[in-house]
Amino acid sequence: MEYTDQQPQNMPPHSEHIDKTTSETQTTSRYRVIRRNGQTTNFDLSKIKVAVTKAFLSVEGGQAAASSRIRETVERLSEEVFESLFRRMDDGGTVHIEDIQDQVELAMMRAGEHKAARNYVLYREKQAEKRAKATAKTDKNKPAVEDVLHVISDSGEKQPLDMSRLETVISEATRGLKGVQKEQVLKGLRRNLFDGMAAKDVNAALVMTARGLIEKDPNYSYVSARLLMDGIRREALSFIYGETYEATQKDMQEDYPVYFKKYLQRGIDLNLIDPELGRYDLDKLVSALKPERDKRFTYLGLQTLYDRYFIHVGKTRIELPQAFFMRVAMGLAINEVDREERAIEFYDLLSSFDFMSSTPTLFNSGTLRPQLSSCYLTTVPDDLDGIFSAIKDDALLSKYAGGLGNDWTRVRALGAHIKGTNGESQGVVPFLKVANDTAVAVNQGGKRKGAMCAYLESWHMDIEEFLELRKNTGDDRRRTHDMNTANWVPDLFMERVALDESWTLFSPEEVPELHDLYGQAFKERYQYYEQQAEQGHINNFKVVRAVDLWRKMLGMLFETGHPWITFKDPCNIRSPQQHAGVVHSSNLCTEITLNTSDEEIAVCNLGSVNLPQHISADGIDYSKLEKTITTAMRMLDNVIDYNFYSVPQARRSNLRHRPVGLGLMGFQDALFKMDLAYASEAAIEFADESMEAVSYYAIQASSDLAEERGSYASYDGSLWSQGILPIDSIALLKQQRGKFLVQDESMRMDWNGLREKVKHQGMRNSNTMAIAPTATISNICGVSQSVEPVFQNLFVKSNLSGEFTVINAQLVDDLKALDLWDDVMLNDLKYFEGSVRQIDRIPDNLKSKYATAFELDPRWLVEAASRRQKWIDQGQSLNLYMLDPSGKKMDDLYKLAWVRGLKTTYYLRSMGATHMEKSVESSSNQTTNTVPGSQAPSACSILEPDCDACQ
Repeated sequence: MEYTDQQPQNMPPHSEHIDKTTSETQTTSRYRVIRRNGQTTNFDLSKIKVAVTKAFLSVEGGQAAASSRIRETVERLSEEVFESLFRRMDDGGTVHIEDIQDQVELAMMRAGEHKAARNYVLYREKQAEKRAKATAKTDKNKPAVEDVLHVISDSGEKQPLDMSRLETVISEATRGLKGVQKEQVLKGLRRNLFDGMAAKDVNAALVMTARGLIEKDPNYSYVSARLLMDGIRREALSFIYGETYEATQKDMQEDYPVYFKKYLQRGIDLNLIDPELGRYDLDKLVSALKPERDKRFTYLGLQTLYDRYFIHVGKTRIELPQAFFMRVAMGLAINEVDREERAIEFYDLLSSFDFMSSTPTLFNSGTLRPQLSSCYLTTVPDDLDGIFSAIKDDALLSKYAGGLGNDWTRVRALGAHIKGTNGESQGVVPFLKVANDTAVAVNQGGKRKGAMCAYLESWHMDIEEFLELRKNTGDDRRRTHDMNTANWVPDLFMERVALDESWTLFSPEEVPELHDLYGQAFKERYQYYEQQAEQGHINNFKVVRAVDLWRKMLGMLFETGHPWITFKDPCNIRSPQQHAGVVHSSNLCTEITLNTSDEEIAVCNLGSVNLPQHISADGIDYSKLEKTITTAMRMLDNVIDYNFYSVPQARRSNLRHRPVGLGLMGFQDALFKMDLAYASEAAIEFADESMEAVSYYAIQASSDLAEERGSYASYDGSLWSQGILPIDSIALLKQQRGKFLVQDESMRMDWNGLREKVKHQGMRNSNTMAIAPTATISNICGVSQSVEPVFQNLFVKSNLSGEFTVINAQLVDDLKALDLWDDVMLNDLKYFEGSVRQIDRIPDNLKSKYATAFELDPRWLVEAASRRQKWIDQGQSLNLYMLDPSGKKMDDLYKLAWVRGLKTTYYLRSMGATHMEKSVESSSNQTTNTVPGSQAPSACSILEPDCDACQ
């Protein structure tokens, strides 16, 4: 029943379907299997099929192999095993026979074939006992002889494997980490080594051994990263020095300074690094390098850097982590007067993980094309030349790693008259299809996929077809499967929904003012156009029931994940720059709210504070947070002048307004450190308190920069110049909305003093804050993403770098403190898919603290976001999680988001049907995450007083 070292024998009847074809054998022949005797043999997928078939035979009898269900299941499970083993080995690789059998067992368990899996496990145990007895009998009178393994060097020379060095590397990797054992790594490594393997593959075997232990203890993630670091050092140092060169972590105290200078010059010679970096005082910089910080990475973080961020020549990475951080810092300091000092200051902030710049900045700082900005927002005009010029701009901006948000509201609707040809317009959808394909074609140099989001206002005649762009059915020529979409929703529409009134759709060329109006001015003009339509003065319009359109918006959001719901009026009414233009859309991730026009493409430069790094035993470390933000804001401001702009409208806009977006990440980890559950009033207060501090210090830092460097060009007339800070702008929204806004306005810090400082000194940046998703930079720093609740406490994360076991280290620490962490607990976590709710041994307080995203009432997320939004001059990427979405639940949730003053929302994430049964069962008996009425009333209580949907 095992995948064995021998050829399959005694095949069951009707088993001819599992024979390998010649082509399949050729496909898998580049993969090798380490047998138990240390020898290697070709991988043979048919043996897996035999083992799985025999497992079913043992449960279902001799006719199982003839069953079409069993045959299909065997094929599917065998392919899953193959993918799990070799998905990261495109060029071939080697696995141990025990690893194959582990994957077979796991595949059967995942498929729900528990009886067959149990028999398979029992059979493995019996076979292991037989081998142990046979080995003991054979070796009883044999003297101990240690096998000497040989490896093949890069030059093809066969030489003994240096086990002594490997033990040193493993000792370094495990030193100082609780819960990890050097001997366990060594034991596993010996199983993955074989005579005659390539020397370069030894590190891969080493890493694979340690990463397999991560689920046992989260600290093995650090072990895995440190072992991976040994291979990265070998790769980079060998390239730089021109010969095979190995160094341990201890060696790097002396090697890093020498390497850095050589790396920098080599990068300049290869036209990969800006020659200006070579004119720094390098002796001063190398003395500031901190090699020990290479040990701070988790495995996911370091693998992500290696795969996607480090400078490379062909497939060879030439950059080590501290060189990477210093290269980024040097680029950001390139225009500073005291640039060595500033570069060291920036390097310390990045390499400590206290703050992390956004991905484009990390990609491109210090290179010949320093495109460092994260987000670009454009508005598309209503003429053919303008439309295709905008698409060309999208391509150029995407080429250098920018994310795009496009406002398409001005493009006339389907059936609208075209004066130049006396024909009828095909509407906005065909142009969206072209934009979609542009994003696919320009994939940011292979570093990450091109990405854009299209926005359309809810009064546009094409809105109903726009809602269906992501459907998998219908005319594919009118679908955009790769492009994100978002509704740009006026407050008036939400009022009409709440009051169950009608809503009129228009083609924009007949109602041109609506695009630039918001608040009461929009309402008045919209009503005027409705009257014009009733009187026959407007030709292309349609009257619908607002509630019907709203339901279709929510229905498509549930079905396709798009379009996202974003709110036009709070984005504009609370904008500091309302004197200088109009916010027509948000960006790719819904956190940026900047003005756009034909002359200006809005640009934003992002970076995130690592919040848990600023939490002490007493709570928020305000002194450290102020220091971090002061430096971070300087770094972000420096991007604006240093940045490479691929289109002139972006340069013009960015230099005039100088917006930046300081955000935060690790909010969930900060709650863990403070022993707070996400679904608690204390967590809501912490969201408020922490964001207030970030807001205060960000505004203060920008004002201090204005005193040093001058205010941004369009400062006069802004809300800043009037002494109106983000917290004050809530009053402006309340004036426009009236009863439809309920948002906390309390404060703790000295805002009067800051108002006076801003009025006196000015502001360096038109906008200062935005909370981005931080997907990859939070991985680099080893913290939870953005303001997200924990997804699961144990799961496998998939991204462009592969698959990674992620386990909640804080949960494991708490369980260890209660002497509850063992193999049984690990298996329980696996069975309940990372949830602790149904594990009886876990105390209730930990069940609340470690509730996962789908176990929270999503209104808690809205409440926390509302508290943060009151301090932010832009927006936040807010994912909402709903275990079992329904029309009523979604209606209430998104109305609550509007009433609570949110500017935007991001993805609605729901759980797949395959996970629903356990999750519903686990949450049905849990009431601690219910939102208190005093803290988070249903939106129904404000919008629909008689509604009982949420009672």
